[in-house]
Amino acid sequence: MNNGRILIVVPVYNEVDKIGDTIKGLKKVKLIDEILIIDDGSTDDTAKVLEKFDVSIISLSKNKGKGYAMRKAIKDKEYDFIGFVDGDLGETSKEVEKLIKPVISNEVDFTIAKFPQSSSNTKTKGGFGLVKKLAKKGVYFYTKKEINTSLSGQRVYKKEIMKHMKYIPNRYGIEVAMTIQALQNGFTFKEVPVNMTHRYTDRSLKGFKHRGKQFWDILKTLIVMFFRR
Repeated sequence: MNNGRILIVVPVYNEVDKIGDTIKGLKKVKLIDEILIIDDGSTDDTAKVLEKFDVSIISLSKNKGKGYAMRKAIKDKEYDFIGFVDGDLGETSKEVEKLIKPVISNEVDFTIAKFPQSSSNTKTKGGFGLVKKLAKKGVYFYTKKEINTSLSGQRVYKKEIMKHMKYIPNRYGIEVAMTIQALQNGFTFKEVPVNMTHRYTDRSLKGFKHRGKQFWDILKTLIVMFFRR
């Protein structure tokens, strides 16, 4: 098994309560060569927490969006394999090892995390079902492949896939855009069951607004990709 250089990227925005444990979990994975935290203009004490850890950090002066942060890592860093995880996983971030192994062993070209079934209860997630359905239908429209995990931010890629990422939207459409482009270029993938947990948006007004923004960003991404064909 030829590992090469493995970079794990964690885009964060106001994750003061979770990012420390997320880093601790990643530190347990010996396969990882570099952990890069991209602080996407956090206004809480996330930056102070990051100072306590031996990790690479890119700090953005203002919030640019998850996709913008990921694009910066893709273009500016050196790696043979690149993975992305969310900042609110806590110590379950160590499960990223399950995503790394199939890629570095050449079983597949990229992997996406499949969360436990109990974690996808739409009754607690403020409209997540509609967002997930849009993402699934969008990926199928462009690739004719049915994927249940196209929204998952936990994934690992071979470097060569990044050369085909011609469109990386700044915000919530990023995972859908990357999934579609990877599949359109013939790369193989695997949905990998993991025991990860993270914060879910509730059914409050704030939660529905968040899901509304996510839905709109994904829809815009799908429309833009249609006209870029």
